[in-house]
Amino acid sequence: MARNYSKEYADYHSKPKQIKRRASRNSARKKVLNGRKSTKDVDHKDGNPMNNSRKNLRLSTKSRNRARK
Repeated sequence: MARNYSKEYADYHSKPKQIKRRASRNSARKKVLNGRKSTKDVDHKDGNPMNNSRKNLRLSTKSRNRARK
């Protein structure tokens, strides 16, 4: 079964709470990478994307960061 991306956006990605979380993840990426490109992901240690304190951010590999629950 194919994904319905427009429905997915309407049901989840366009919600105000998710928009704030995505914006917070983007600002964490800017804070850690300082404009550099990286093959790694910025990881929130406590899993809370709204907590962008320097102690809570670290670089981790994409496979490790995206497999973590």
